Amino acid sequence: MKITVYGPGCSRCADTERMAREAVAELGVSAVVEKVSDIQAMMVMGVLSSPAVAIDGQLRCQGRVPSRDDIMRWIREGSGDHGAHCTSPGCRCGGGD
Repeated sequence: MKITVYGPGCSRCADTERMAREAVAELGVSAVVEKVSDIQAMMVMGVLSSPAVAIDGQLRCQGRVPSRDDIMRWIREGSGDHGAHCTSPGCRCGGGD
């Protein structure tokens, strides 16, 4: 799994990157967290405001600092490990629905 945090390097972007790393560690998943500050790369991804977070190339949020719970949910969704912890509306994993 690849988690990408997009942003120019402000404190909000740093907070988002830190929370992503903490979420990966807490969940014990195999994931690479990268920080992208290149404006061209952000434009290619469709990032219009920062910070932004993508999981495996899918943009999950932009323009706000997501909560750690948001990031953990996205990681679970991306890894297929929803189980009993899943609270995603419409998810068909058989977890929390």
